[in-house]
Amino acid sequence: MIRRSRAGAMFLSLVVVAGLAAACSKSSSGDEASGEAVTLNYWLWDDNQKASYQACADAFHADNPNITVKITQSAWDQYWQNLTTQVAAGEAPDVWTNQGSYYPQFVTSGQILDLQPFVDADKVDLSQYQAGLADLFTKDGKRYGLPKDWDTMAVVYNTDYLKAQGIDAASLKDLTWNPTDGGTFQQVIAKATVDTAGHNGLDPAFDKTKVKTFGFLPEFKDGSQGQNGWGNFAAMLGFTYLDKNPWGTQYKYDDPKLAQVIDWYKQLIDKGFSPRLDKASTLANDALLNAGKGAMTITGSWMINSYLGDSAKVKFAFAPLPAGPQGRKSAINGLSDAIWAGTEHKNEAWKWVKFLASADCQDIVGGNAVVFPAIKTASDKALAAHEAKGRDVQPFIDEATAPGGTFFLPITDHGSEVSQIVQDAIQSSVLGQTDSATALKKANEQVNALFK
Repeated sequence: MIRRSRAGAMFLSLVVVAGLAAACSKSSSGDEASGEAVTLNYWLWDDNQKASYQACADAFHADNPNITVKITQSAWDQYWQNLTTQVAAGEAPDVWTNQGSYYPQFVTSGQILDLQPFVDADKVDLSQYQAGLADLFTKDGKRYGLPKDWDTMAVVYNTDYLKAQGIDAASLKDLTWNPTDGGTFQQVIAKATVDTAGHNGLDPAFDKTKVKTFGFLPEFKDGSQGQNGWGNFAAMLGFTYLDKNPWGTQYKYDDPKLAQVIDWYKQLIDKGFSPRLDKASTLANDALLNAGKGAMTITGSWMINSYLGDSAKVKFAFAPLPAGPQGRKSAINGLSDAIWAGTEHKNEAWKWVKFLASADCQDIVGGNAVVFPAIKTASDKALAAHEAKGRDVQPFIDEATAPGGTFFLPITDHGSEVSQIVQDAIQSSVLGQTDSATALKKANEQVNALFK
């Protein structure tokens, strides 16, 4: 490593910052010297959001006629596989949508730009975003994205089915949960579970070997976060993932509180209230609910249109998560947009990212009622748009705004490896191959060894 004197380093830093600031100012003014036509490649994975962001791209092009944004959308697994391959090959898109589990690998490998100099030069107001989101994509004073949206979790249920089982929808707003007997939440799950003879899970005649409709569909392909289930319940017991978040280096998956949650899930299966993992369908939970195979599950606000849109075969509604011993806790997650370090159009890419993170774009997204944008006023527009369609999505809003009602998912290096290790441990436990405490202790040792 070449060492410089403190004075020399300070001088070099001033030159670099001044140069970046000048570039940022030039970009924001729209006075690119060449004025040549530029096409930016922008990737996202959610097909439900593509139309909204195409509308943003059209509005952006109208204001910047020399910049065209080409949007490519692919499914989640394919998206990350393709992106990782393209980045490694030096042929990545100029801008892509980032997520907390994946973006650290691009930071560590130096593949995405630090946006802080651009943010400073253009005086982007970070206080306009939902609390905490702007900090998720920062490290060591550098910023690797601007917030685009947020999501929280809720219970989704088949309204007609629960009514037929004598379950009052209003009662779902005040359910309680604990890992010992599941609280009133498990009572509802049991009552909603029905065998082929019509007996529910509270009936002594219930046959758990011949279940027609399961009361609750869990999610065990949930990586290291448990966003769609166990992570929320663990947080209700006081579980935290890391020594610090983001960018911690010591995970806490060996905390007995997490093992208690997994054991609670296992007893749901043992009682016949949830399907066995080794016999689970390959279909996603929303498809199983539509097919009448389940009564309810936990889902994120990004799935609102899947459940309340025209494609749903049955009528669904949302209820808040049950409240645990330490209250109701929902994971809150946010996405951002990253600029590839190898782009030949840094200034134009910044203009596009800044537009994506602005009210001009997020109001468009909010008005289409697909996701809740990161800007608080744009989220209000999304809520109004849902209400105009007769949709009650208030549980997601209430959880996002409740004091102490949310927690952030873990962001660290080695995200993919951590995810696989923890998911394998939980699944082996649920399958009865080992007990939860042993599986999670071993997994935690493997995870933390990655940081040594």
